[in-house]
Amino acid sequence: VQLQASGGGLVEAGGSLRLSCKVSGVNFRIVDLSWYRQGPGKQRDLVATITTGGTTDYVDSVKGRFAISRDYARNTVYLQMNSLNLEDTSVYYCNMGGLQGSWGQETEVTVSS
Repeated sequence: VQLQASGGGLVEAGGSLRLSCKVSGVNFRIVDLSWYRQGPGKQRDLVATITTGGTTDYVDSVKGRFAISRDYARNTVYLQMNSLNLEDTSVYYCNMGGLQGSWGQETEVTVSS
């Protein structure tokens, strides 16, 4: 199983970024997928999840600003991040299967004032 994340970068507060994570080596249609993040000096926290059926869930701090989606044709999960603020500065990880599951490599998001 491989999860290949991309899309991080430097953005001004109020701006947007879209993270992508291409999944291979597994039947994409039958796995739930998530994005986590880990800020400086903080634990790794769940940000958003999308189930096999497309049901989504978000941590309260990103509701209304972030959107997780999946493209079955491209075996890719996305995290659209809008209205970014300084507290969103983190290293982001895509995930399959929870904390004991498979992880993509980190992609760093830095929000500047």
